[in-house]
Amino acid sequence: MRLTEITYGSALAIESYGPGFFRVGHHVLRGPSLITPWDAGAWSGFDDLAGPLSLAGKIDVLLVGLGAEVSVIPKAFRLALEAQGIGVEPMNTPAACRTYNVLLGEGRRIAAALFVV
Repeated sequence: MRLTEITYGSALAIESYGPGFFRVGHHVLRGPSLITPWDAGAWSGFDDLAGPLSLAGKIDVLLVGLGAEVSVIPKAFRLALEAQGIGVEPMNTPAACRTYNVLLGEGRRIAAALFVV
């Protein structure tokens, strides 16, 4: 099997994650984070709609990493994003990190809102 190294150009990939942190673009983010191909920073959780809504027109899907286990996303959060044309995909945080990087490598218009593991 031939392995090909994935390159992301100038886009920010999730390099690693662990208990309480994410490493993105050689920077460590502590706590819940909102990660896009062009920026990464703190996110206050489901009460913080401003950050994800500011991505309308820039992304098609927001991956939501819900920690170690999958749980329910608040309906108001999901509906607010969907009303702006942003699909919402809940999954556990490890799966969201992997999926973000795969879709980023494919050039998709994605972002990730992640709760720590």
